[in-house]
Amino acid sequence: QVQLVESGGGLVQPGGSLRLSCAGSGFTLGYYAIGWFRQAPGKDREGVSSIASHDDSTYYADSVKGRFTISRDNAKNTAYLQMNNLKPEDTAVYYCVSADTTSRAMAVMSDLLRFGSWGQGTQVTVSS
Repeated sequence: QVQLVESGGGLVQPGGSLRLSCAGSGFTLGYYAIGWFRQAPGKDREGVSSIASHDDSTYYADSVKGRFTISRDNAKNTAYLQMNNLKPEDTAVYYCVSADTTSRAMAVMSDLLRFGSWGQGTQVTVSS
């Protein structure tokens, strides 16, 4: 049974940094595509970033490109989202998603939405 548990969210000032973690259990995270989505109150869910299963190619939404970095540590069965230079518009609940797919780049985001397994989410609030 695939399970994902996010952690690392919290309150941070604009310009600050946070690192979100996504601990996987019940599967080998390194063999799966992993993505991060976020949803702010009253807004649609947004795909933030993904890392492909077989070649670790990455995708970033334009809104976070150059500020966020996705990575994985297969030995710890954990994925990460390093978030730098945070802005108030980054405030949202962030979800980790995994899927057994060999797609790359933006196609990974579509597969994650269609048949991914989701964590419970972690709140990120960027405010002074």
